[in-house]
Amino acid sequence: MRTNVLRADDIDKAQQETSFSFTSGDRELVVSGAMQRVETPAVGGDDPESVFQKAVARAFERARQAGQANPIMVGAVPFDPAEASCLYIPEHAEWRTRNAVAEAEGASAALPELLEQHDIPGEHAFKCSVEHAIVNFRHSDVRKAVLSTQRELVFAQDVDAEVVERNLRAQNPSGYHFRVPMDDGGVLLGVSPELLVRKEGPSFISNPLAGSAKRMADAEADRRNAAWLAASEKDHYEHQFVTSDIASRVGEWCTRLEVPERPSLISTPALWHLSTRIEGNLIDPGVTALQLACRLHPTPAVCGFPTERARRLIRFVEAAERGLFTGMVGWCDAQGNGEWVVTIRCGTIRRNRVRLFAGAGIVEASQPDMEWAEVQTKLRTMLRACGLPH
Repeated sequence: MRTNVLRADDIDKAQQETSFSFTSGDRELVVSGAMQRVETPAVGGDDPESVFQKAVARAFERARQAGQANPIMVGAVPFDPAEASCLYIPEHAEWRTRNAVAEAEGASAALPELLEQHDIPGEHAFKCSVEHAIVNFRHSDVRKAVLSTQRELVFAQDVDAEVVERNLRAQNPSGYHFRVPMDDGGVLLGVSPELLVRKEGPSFISNPLAGSAKRMADAEADRRNAAWLAASEKDHYEHQFVTSDIASRVGEWCTRLEVPERPSLISTPALWHLSTRIEGNLIDPGVTALQLACRLHPTPAVCGFPTERARRLIRFVEAAERGLFTGMVGWCDAQGNGEWVVTIRCGTIRRNRVRLFAGAGIVEASQPDMEWAEVQTKLRTMLRACGLPH
């Protein structure tokens, strides 16, 4: 009988590609092993008596019985909460100090030869879907719908997820980096700029983004793009749907809720964004970060407004299932503290195939050509991590 023996570095690589990690500021959560899995759909997850929250509670209780004083749950919830969740309680979890300087200075590593790439849908079909959505706005009460596109890359050999992750961190030192093992053996990687919710004790923060403009290499052109976004009526209109919706969803749960009157500008290496930092205190500090996240998900920043009607329109016009894209990814402990971000600027890796995702908020004033240009710009973050700057 022949026995295959893995070297120590092979074992480390296998563990890295199949384990969850999450960075927030100067901290990184690294886990290993899977003690309790929760695949129950997160429908109604803001209700502590929901099937989903009862499954979460049982998983935490089993982990306590196994000796964990304050278990932590990690993973992702899909865009459509009716689909299976991708959550689990790890055997070991550790917060480490993140060395962002070393990541930013890390040398980019090469990937295998790219054999082909294609968009799903293509440019013409995407623009047609934008036009379809705009016509729908004129004959319904839907005012915004977020439409997405995917780019599939096929390489000559299997892609090392660690290489893509290392490139992503070097090129994007800020943001919420995440890695999530998937049931099909693939890996979800990304760096989200958008905080859905962070909760500690009775206090929480949500920082939605909606409205964007491309970063430019020339400093003066970059400044003009930022100024254009800050003054764009179309983008402020789109952004207002998000902040108003979040405030209405959580307002009745709060003793204090602060929503700035106007958004500010933030930037990533690829984009300028309109950003609003919403802060509040809960009436019931026992409400968990995961409940809050389920209450907010999906926001109009990734779905539309009104939510359910926008979701029906998305199902009708989008060419492919989103899966975990525009869902939420993060962690929550048994005490109810946690952090969940919106699953954007991301891609999945499975053997020699990489699938990247991007979306754009469509309102009646949208122009199909500009929306196509926006999703192409949003793909740049992951394309660069895959060694494809254009």
